[in-house]
Amino acid sequence: MSTGDQKNGGDKPKGSEAAVWPEVERAECLARGAALKWASGVFCRPEHLERLSQYKKRESQRTASIHTRLKSMVQSYLEGVGWGLEQLREAREELREVSLTLKEAGLESDGNTDCVTSLEKLREASVNHHQLYAAVSNLPQLYAIRSMVLETERLVESRRLLEAHSRLMDLERWQDDILWQLHGAAGMAGSSLSSEDKELVAKYFSGVGQLVDALGKELWAVVSSSLALARQNPTPFVSAVRIVEREEALDRALLAERGGATGGSRPLPAGRPRCWRACFFQVLEEAVSARFRSVSYLHTRGPGLAGHLSALQHAVMADLATVRHLLEHCVPPHYQLTAAYLRASHRCLHAHLAQVSSWDLESGEIFAVLNWVLHIYNSQDMMGHPELITETERAELGPLISTEGLEQLQSKYVQSVRKSVSEWMHKALQVELQDWQRDQEPDTDHEGFYQTSLPTIITQMLEENTRVALMIGESLRDQTIQMGLYEIENLLNRFREALVEFGKEHRRDRTNNKNKFYLHYLLASISNCIILKKSTESLQQQQSSRSAGQFSRTPPNPLAALDRAVRRACRLVMDQLLLELQPFLPCLLTRPWLVQGDPVPKLCSVLESHLDLYGRVRPPCWQRLQEEAQWLMVVEYVRALMQKKLVCRSGEERKQLAQQMLQDDQLFREVFHSLQESEVSVPEVNPLALLPVLADFIRLKDPGMLTLEISGLAAKYPDISEEHVSVLLDVRGDVSRDIRGTVLDLLEQSAPPLPAGYRPIFTDILVPPSTMAFCLPTAKCA
Repeated sequence: MSTGDQKNGGDKPKGSEAAVWPEVERAECLARGAALKWASGVFCRPEHLERLSQYKKRESQRTASIHTRLKSMVQSYLEGVGWGLEQLREAREELREVSLTLKEAGLESDGNTDCVTSLEKLREASVNHHQLYAAVSNLPQLYAIRSMVLETERLVESRRLLEAHSRLMDLERWQDDILWQLHGAAGMAGSSLSSEDKELVAKYFSGVGQLVDALGKELWAVVSSSLALARQNPTPFVSAVRIVEREEALDRALLAERGGATGGSRPLPAGRPRCWRACFFQVLEEAVSARFRSVSYLHTRGPGLAGHLSALQHAVMADLATVRHLLEHCVPPHYQLTAAYLRASHRCLHAHLAQVSSWDLESGEIFAVLNWVLHIYNSQDMMGHPELITETERAELGPLISTEGLEQLQSKYVQSVRKSVSEWMHKALQVELQDWQRDQEPDTDHEGFYQTSLPTIITQMLEENTRVALMIGESLRDQTIQMGLYEIENLLNRFREALVEFGKEHRRDRTNNKNKFYLHYLLASISNCIILKKSTESLQQQQSSRSAGQFSRTPPNPLAALDRAVRRACRLVMDQLLLELQPFLPCLLTRPWLVQGDPVPKLCSVLESHLDLYGRVRPPCWQRLQEEAQWLMVVEYVRALMQKKLVCRSGEERKQLAQQMLQDDQLFREVFHSLQESEVSVPEVNPLALLPVLADFIRLKDPGMLTLEISGLAAKYPDISEEHVSVLLDVRGDVSRDIRGTVLDLLEQSAPPLPAGYRPIFTDILVPPSTMAFCLPTAKCA
């Protein structure tokens, strides 16, 4: 098929049909375009035309199948339309017949109008006869109404409730019968009951409504005092329940009659339904609430709150016993009076405790409320009593205080305890600061370690609060522990600040020797921190693991605060040691020292006295103090060497200097022998090992071996700098410029990084600036 053929074929549908149905033209154009696109893709090469006959045959078959289905579908549509038209014709015929029948009935009804008019006189006579008969039959009752009302009032006043209710039912029945007769007569006359008739009946029975109110008032008075009457005379309560049940039966009968076969023609009497059973339970709940209010509220605040809750417990259980053993037998089983009393008392307690919780309570009061709500109320002494379990399940009591209310109470409790704990900690810290000023040694425990009263007070206070909180529950215990950890952290921060101020004050007044036991109280503070650390770890172990992520605030870190306080105290102890060593340090590594070795024994004496005091500190801090003293002594010794107060002039002096350094090292080792023999871990870099190394460096005879010696020194102490090495070379006094340059170049090129865990020693030693006015230009300087 050529393109020209396609165009010619596309012109055919543009006739009258295309003008009427433009959608057909558009669809045809789209179909021809799609066919052209398909054909151009299939027959894109000349050899593809060989399969043209096959495609043509297949398309012809497909077209024939589509035409067949279209014909079948159109045929089914036509059959449906024909059936619908037939139904419409039948409906039109039936409507025509109904219309004719209605027209004939209307004509017959118009002919009977005269007969209906003749019956009006008979209807009027019947209505008058009916009214006269009702009046005659009701006259005795109408004359007896006044006397019956007075008699019923007397019976109500004397609390003969059953007889009074019987008379009242008779009066109400008469009133209803008269109203119904008048309503029926008015209905026969074709009108409704007039307002004059209603007012006349209401005038005759004017005392009935007042009797209902008076009887109800007496009934509810009996019900409200039922708990008191049950132990003396339950008869009035039984009568009240019987009257309530009669009224419920009347309400049901009247409602059933109104909605029954009468079709709702008889209206309900005024005031019905009375729903006295619902009123019975409402009055019972009000009576329960009144009994709760009658429990003395005097001295409720403070310690009296626990007594008030105890009085509530006894009152509730006494009333429950009365209800279960006495009142339950006076009511029908479906009343479930015990369950109703449980619900009423539960609601009253819920409202009362919500009011109590809104007060500004102290921690002891909050504890009393929480303990009563969570433990006493549901215990076997109250609602968990074995004989009440069935009733409590039937009553479906909810929580006495909501989950949100309990959380708020617990939060208030923790805040109140926190305020008290903070005040006690502040007072304990003030006492501690006063103890530091005493003119005597700190107290010691049974092991001989220094201590003060601070950790004992803090530990006992937190443990007591934790124990009390655990009596309420694990959640409150965890919150209390969390609060305690926060307060310990705050205390330790203030404690560290107090230590800093204590050190400043001591430095200002050291000339007056105001505080002779400054060092002793520093050591006691370190021991106190060790005790507080054990207490803190004990508190953290008591916390539930699930409580770790329950607190929105940043979790407390008292152990870090402890470590900072201990570090500060140790620093102050080392400052005091340095202060006592300072008078002897200027004579160290000088020519008099080289001849006499004088200041070292005095230094050892000071160290021994300090180390003896360090033994009064609890482990592991006493070992830590010994290590710090060892580092301090070695650093000051090397610092004295770096000051170049002694420069060797010959090999003999170098030998003598090295020998004297080894003797000093031996004296220091004897002083620190306890640290070497202890079981604690010794640091990887022992500072005392540096002195023999430096002595060997100075004693070395061949300067050419200094390069190898410096390599070993830098490997052991990677923080040693070129300045330190340069001073050591100066102290030797025999190093040429070339060897010095080689050694320093080697040190610069092979400077290793500090290994992990390495504690620098040379970093703390500053090399004093050179006093040379100028230097010669060397290769290194260039």
